[in-house]
Amino acid sequence: MMRFLHPTWLVALCLSLSLFTIASTADEPFRPEAGTFPALDQAHSYRGELVFVDHANRRGSIRVQGSGMFFRNDPHPFAMLPYGIVRYHDAPADLRDIPLGTVLHVRAFLPPDPTISAVPVLPVNNKSKDANHNRGTGIAPAENHVLLLEDEPSHCQREGLVWKLKEVDLKNSEGMIVARREPKEGSDENATEESMTFDAATRIWRGRECLLVEDLISEGTWPTSGKKSLDGQTVLLGITWKPTPDGVFTRFHISDIWLDDEAMQRAARKQTEMHKAFIRSRWMPAWIDAVEYGKFGRAKVTATLFGGMDESLYADFKKDAPAMMNAVEQTLKHTHGAYGPAHMASRGSILEVTQTTGEVPLGSSGIQIHFETDLIIEGIRPGRVVRVRPTNWPKVQLPREEYLNNGSNMEERFPTPAIFPKY
Repeated sequence: MMRFLHPTWLVALCLSLSLFTIASTADEPFRPEAGTFPALDQAHSYRGELVFVDHANRRGSIRVQGSGMFFRNDPHPFAMLPYGIVRYHDAPADLRDIPLGTVLHVRAFLPPDPTISAVPVLPVNNKSKDANHNRGTGIAPAENHVLLLEDEPSHCQREGLVWKLKEVDLKNSEGMIVARREPKEGSDENATEESMTFDAATRIWRGRECLLVEDLISEGTWPTSGKKSLDGQTVLLGITWKPTPDGVFTRFHISDIWLDDEAMQRAARKQTEMHKAFIRSRWMPAWIDAVEYGKFGRAKVTATLFGGMDESLYADFKKDAPAMMNAVEQTLKHTHGAYGPAHMASRGSILEVTQTTGEVPLGSSGIQIHFETDLIIEGIRPGRVVRVRPTNWPKVQLPREEYLNNGSNMEERFPTPAIFPKY
């Protein structure tokens, strides 16, 4: 007797086969080389919910989206590359700025050096392994060292995309929105409609206003109850995940709606100011291109500043300006100092600042500084990562978890990956 699949499982099977086809035709995994910024188009892309953050070590875990029941997907550890960029609200950010539950877009590579990876090193083909009984839909890609981590509005702004709202269905200040992510100019025939939830806590931004769902109801923009067409209204969305009733495999939630450009620009400006203050207190990350050693501890150092920061930070690196340079680990944690980053940092002055011509790869600022010091420290060598502080930035003491005594103790360098699941 012929047996028929339940419609729900038939949909899941089709999604699994589709994802298997995509995975089987994907580019070969790529492992970055030390001293080289990898091309973004060589990265593996995936999307998921931020579920854990270890901000001091620039790592965390993401519940990766795939076919099947999203809530059953184990959190997947990731680590930021030292030059990896975090974007939140279309602005530079640190991992500590992003709320848990936020849905993020990830562009990542294999670990550059598996022996010092701050997270588990997985088999190269791990993204094509079965997960949760779904064929070919692995949810733990070996590409777990991240070049670019961005929330939904950041991703849309970078790619020139928007969300076009088709319909709202409302009851008791909560409900569903049907929308499509499409190019800002024109349309995409391949774009699919997505149904997402919202509730009374969803923030709606318009110009300088922060509205509630009830405000849109009272002004007649949304109905008190029932469905209403939104005629393709163009917005940007903040997307999260929360437990979903009705046995739905995957359904995301809208945390924020930006109704116009002014509202999005204000959110970006606020986040930018937060990040500027953060970098000034933790110093600008860079890596060493070359060191010309002199006598009695003197040296001239050439370093490339990492990218993704606000332009005003780079403007503080000026010729003849005094500066400090300190060695850091791949996690950007300061080393060589029992009392914070300034304890053993090399002091000197910036001899010259140069700007690379042509296209600058993501992760690099394209700015090189030439720094001279009369006391070079061990951690400042070609290929190593450092942080640099123009002396007009504040000199503050960092919390203990953000610096190391000397980096010789591996458990101090990376509190062990034992906190993550075994694979």
